[in-house]
Amino acid sequence: MEETVRVLIVDDSSFFRKRIREQLERHPGIVVAGEARNGREAVEMNARLTPDVVTMDVAMPEMDGITAVREIMRSRPTDIMMISALTREGARSTLDALDAGAVDFLPKHGGTPGDTDSVYRHLAERVIGIAHRLRGVRAPMPQPQPVRPPSPKFTAPNAAVRRRSTDLKLVVIGASTGGPVAIQRVLGALPAGYPYPVLVIVHMPVEFTSTFADRLDNLCAVHVALASDGSALRSGEVLVAPGGSQALVERHGSRLQVAIRPGGEHLYKPSVDITFESAARAVAEGVQAVVLTGMGSDGTEGARMLKQMGASVWTQDQASSVVFGMPYSVAKAGLTDRVLALDEIGPALAGLG
Repeated sequence: MEETVRVLIVDDSSFFRKRIREQLERHPGIVVAGEARNGREAVEMNARLTPDVVTMDVAMPEMDGITAVREIMRSRPTDIMMISALTREGARSTLDALDAGAVDFLPKHGGTPGDTDSVYRHLAERVIGIAHRLRGVRAPMPQPQPVRPPSPKFTAPNAAVRRRSTDLKLVVIGASTGGPVAIQRVLGALPAGYPYPVLVIVHMPVEFTSTFADRLDNLCAVHVALASDGSALRSGEVLVAPGGSQALVERHGSRLQVAIRPGGEHLYKPSVDITFESAARAVAEGVQAVVLTGMGSDGTEGARMLKQMGASVWTQDQASSVVFGMPYSVAKAGLTDRVLALDEIGPALAGLG
């Protein structure tokens, strides 16, 4: 039986505190340890109540959420999930909080009960996942396994005459929980003039992805931009897939570009699986895929198809992952060529050039 997860709720709105409590207490494995109305109370109650997870609002009186995250990380480090407004300023503040040490975030919608219920529908699951992230099973080191031949449906037009090639054409990176900080560290290791195009898929709402791309562009030597329909994948440039949609890799002659399509019924928008599968069809063995920290198994089926087409797949290791779900799933399926610590991935990608 899993241990009970104790949660401290921090929000200056009694309405949102009540909603968060209601959603969390529906899960039998969660107990609400307390509620704080501002960051100052949060720091004190975190030290006194010793919760496993803190849900933290961003904009609060007396002490804001970002400052509270920094204080908590100094006094009693705890896993923190930020809950912030779906605005550009809210996105910027949330990314600052992740840099300060928070591990995940959830967007806060409007004040109607229906909107709030939809926002917090998966809150308990994510809190449990964060709390248990260091209690999970370890993935075995991947062993060489025969890869099933691609089905005719997914065979590239010239697959009959295609040889295994070391010519890299595209780097695709997928991530979820813990992904924004991990992606920043990976891309930060790439030099200006990096010889390959990079496409980033991260589970993030549409309101956040443009701010995330701008932030990366300011911090990294490589140019980073938000992808739009028809964006060319060019050497030395990084495109971030927009939230709320699916990003497909398409080939038009010798040109690679991104096609943005409706999110559809898929759980993840964007989905790493969908992008990986499109890259396998368009680029085949010329893809270097990287699966970073994240909850769930998105990316596993896409990695399987990439491997069928001769591409290379790397995964982040457990020790450096915020949540060892997505990379573990890929490794467990025997689809990983290399398991790397987060700080090794960027230099390894730079070394491919």
